[in-house]
This record gives sequence, C-alpha cells and structure tokens, in this order.
Amino acid sequence: MKVVIVTQYRFSLWNAPESFIHRLRNDFPAVEFVYRPNFEDIEKYISDADVLAGASFRPEQIRAAKKLKWIYSTAAAVHQLLFPELINSDIVVTSASEVHGHCVAQHVLALIFAAARRLDVDVRYQQRRFWGQEELWAERPRPREVDGATLGLIGVGAIGRDVARMSSAIGMRVIAVREHPERGVDWLLPGSPEISHNQVYGTSQLPQMLNEADFVVLAAPTTPRTQKLINAERLAQMKPDAWLINVGRGALVDELALINALRNRAIGGAALDVFDTEPLPPDSPLWGLDNVIITPHVAGMTDKIWDRQFEFFSENLRRFMVGKPLLGVVDKRKGY
Repeated sequence: MKVVIVTQYRFSLWNAPESFIHRLRNDFPAVEFVYRPNFEDIEKYISDADVLAGASFRPEQIRAAKKLKWIYSTAAAVHQLLFPELINSDIVVTSASEVHGHCVAQHVLALIFAAARRLDVDVRYQQRRFWGQEELWAERPRPREVDGATLGLIGVGAIGRDVARMSSAIGMRVIAVREHPERGVDWLLPGSPEISHNQVYGTSQLPQMLNEADFVVLAAPTTPRTQKLINAERLAQMKPDAWLINVGRGALVDELALINALRNRAIGGAALDVFDTEPLPPDSPLWGLDNVIITPHVAGMTDKIWDRQFEFFSENLRRFMVGKPLLGVVDKRKGY
C-alpha cells in the first residue's frame, strides 16, 4: 500500500513536519509513505498511490492517480476538492474537521468574550494610553455578561458541536439552524445535563434565529447553498447590538453588505477569522472599522495540531487497511 502526503502552504504550521511522517512509518512499517513538500512532478509519485493526504489536489492529478481509493483532507474544509472528476468517482474523501473542531471552538469562545466585554475598545484605548472608562460605557454595544446570552449557530458539524457544548457549559442559550432539525440537540456530551432552552431550527427558520441571537456564529461548510448566506437581508434580521462571528469560510458572508452594516451600526460588530480574499488586502475597509475584531485565519492554530492529525489519520488508516468504515466521510454531492 502506498500513501502520498502533499502539504504546500504559505503558513509553515499547516505543512506536515518530519515527525509526523516518522511516526507513521514507525506505526505502519508495511505501508510505503511518500512525503512531498510541493506539487512539482507530483504525477509520477501519485500514479500508483492508494491514498492521498493533503488539502488541494487538481482534476489532472486525480486522473493521474490510477489506483487512488481515498483522499484524506488535512483541512476541515473540502469544497476546493469537490470538482466533477472527484465527485463522480468512487474515491472516498474524508475531512479533518474533527481534528480542528476543539481548537476552533475555543477561538470562538475567545471572540465571544472579547466582543461581550469590549476588549477591542480596551485595546484601542491602551494603544493611546487613554483611561477610557466613561467612554467605554458610552460605546454601543456596551460591555455585557455572556451567561444568559443567546448564541445562534449556523453549522453543527465537528466545529459547531464543540462551540455548542462549550457555550452551553458557560450558561449560554444555544439555538442552532441545521438542515436536519429532527436530530435535535445532539451536541451535549454523555452525562451532561439537558439544557431545555437550547433549540434546533430548520433552515427556513433562519430569520427567527437571527432575530433572537446575541452572537451569530458561522461554522458551516462552503456549498452552493451557503455562498453569501449572510447578505444584506440576513444582516437586517439581526439584533442591532448582535455580533457576527465567522470561523467557517469568507464565502459565507457578503463582505460588502457586512461592511455597509458595520458602517451604519446596523449590528453591534463582527469578529472575523476568515475572509473572501486571504490574506485580507491592506486596503480592505474592514481594517479601519472600530466595531470589527480581525484574526488572520488562526482559529485552528495550536501546537497540538500534528499530534491530533496523527491520531485521527492513523485511526482512519487502520480502518482503511481492514475495510472498516472511515471516520469523517464527506458526502461529495452535498459538499460536507
């Protein structure tokens, strides 16, 4: 069996370290592992590969991989892989959303607390060496408490479930919109007390959720149905002091509509980790808005990332070798 791992990212943390490959070779001595730091001449390495691991393969590369049976996406998102050649093939695609979920959920909570306590304003005042106690209280929205607030969640996958669990644990009411509302509140861990005021809405009830939520968290995959899901109409349905938090993908939001809503104070603010164009261009108006918190696509950043990748990929590789169902399988037609 041959596994080819290709990670070529601008940001070094997303590239597989030597220790990851070394651990795989130690634990699976019967498997041939090939690591490539880039896609140069990749066709000759993947022509007889059974498994590809990485996040961005092109149609011609999939055609060149004649024996390919499984693609392990090292990223949570898989929309960049879902071109017709792959969708219409028998190749199984799995996502690493389980790897990233816990860390991204912690980042969401950090943004919620920062927005609720208006730490963004505190930082601005600190940079000016200004004691802005009165001014902070005069800002809108004012600092508030998180427990008792309502979190509106769009996307109840691996990331969304952890966001819901953590938010529930600190006393927030969670209302989630999901395609299959009949699944109910399935994010609570075994043994956790049921929180009766948590609710699940169908997608047709998105306006109701937006109208109720103090913090709207986007953790949905990018599909044709979710492109620019949060547009001018949806932003108008949010509370005037509500915050929008996006850790999904930039494509989920109509960025121009969001900029207009923020400028006009139609919503309280936005905490954004992902954007239409990354890196966010220096001339983007988002940089200059005083009701925006920007983090540079770092929600999944942790020193444990490749330990988590190793554990998840190893478990799936064991399953693959004995014909057991894989974890994190993507419905290629739905896009997640």
